[in-house]
Amino acid sequence: MDKTKVQALISLLDDPDETVFNSVEEELLKEDVEVVNDLEKAWEVSHNDVFQRRVENIIHTLQLKDVQSLMTKWINDGGTNLFYGAFLVAKYQYPELDYDALNDKVNELRRDIWLELNNHLTSLEKVRIINHIMFDVHKYNRSSGNFFAPQNSYINEVMNSKKGNPISLSILYSVVAQRLGLPIYGVNLPKNFVLCYLDENMIHKYPKDQRPQVLFYINPVNKGAVLGRNEIEYFVKQQKMRPLYSYFEPCSNIDIIKRVLLNLTYAYQNQGDDSKKKEIELLLDLF
Repeated sequence: MDKTKVQALISLLDDPDETVFNSVEEELLKEDVEVVNDLEKAWEVSHNDVFQRRVENIIHTLQLKDVQSLMTKWINDGGTNLFYGAFLVAKYQYPELDYDALNDKVNELRRDIWLELNNHLTSLEKVRIINHIMFDVHKYNRSSGNFFAPQNSYINEVMNSKKGNPISLSILYSVVAQRLGLPIYGVNLPKNFVLCYLDENMIHKYPKDQRPQVLFYINPVNKGAVLGRNEIEYFVKQQKMRPLYSYFEPCSNIDIIKRVLLNLTYAYQNQGDDSKKKEIELLLDLF
């Protein structure tokens, strides 16, 4: 970043000539997101409404482009870190969000559960401990007020309020479980989202491209209630859906984050916020 060039461009943002402004804006939007600091400083000392509005729009566009770039890299790298994917979704709405600080909170939850676990417990007993710590001690619960509100899809808001929707609670639950070495993964069930617990005794005996057997399912939005396959089949039948393979097996992290973004488009549509809906759709286009 050429500081002198950037400062010169910023100084021209209040030019009344739209042609000049458009040229300046185009040049600034070619810069990396680091230029936001200089733009924010200029905004703070200015009392020109036109200048401030233009700066705000450029900052927002740069930050959106930054999230698009990071999300593209995450997808291309295989989406291995589910929590980082959820963080990137939240970074769209909260550009200053600190990953390390948020990650520390996840590790605190992980530590509290780890202290209660031991190798002699059955899979069901391990899940009961996770449920107790997450839902009884840390007080996580489903959002019962405005269930479809956007904040229920932003992982930082979920961790601050301790309330979320099925997919956000499932993300937190599975991230913590996997950090504890437990094979708990998301299941992309329509009109809901649940988790599955794989047979950990067989997990290393299967080929890499083949998942081992699902032992049972977990419903985090219902305080981690354990479900059998029959209950999932009943739900699918009740919803008048064809029983697709994907409704019963673990899905990829990329599928999970895509589902979060789809929820957000629906949430912003409900609020009548077409601008945010279109921006979320730009992120969805990356998939």
